[in-house]
Amino acid sequence: MQQTSSRVVHHVFFWLKNPGLEADRKQLIEGLKTLSAIKEVKDLLIGTPASTEKREVVDNSYDVSELMYFDSAKEQDAYQVHPIHKAFVKKYSHLWEKVVVYDMLVI
Repeated sequence: MQQTSSRVVHHVFFWLKNPGLEADRKQLIEGLKTLSAIKEVKDLLIGTPASTEKREVVDNSYDVSELMYFDSAKEQDAYQVHPIHKAFVKKYSHLWEKVVVYDMLVI
């Protein structure tokens, strides 16, 4: 398949250490919102699992998710080392026990 774009979608799923604590969920969401100030982030969506039909192929075990769009892999790389991103990880990583990332090249 021929590449028609260099855009990258960055989807991150977080499992909280204390999934029942609404304060922790709100704090993580607050921290995720700070990432929108990074100029390389073209769009940022933050959410929690939807109450959709339970099916074997649906994994809604996570607590919070964020979806970001970048114009290129180079911009996504710049995001990873950006001071705001590093500050987010330092300030909020105590809240989660697991993180899974899916990066997708748009074709």
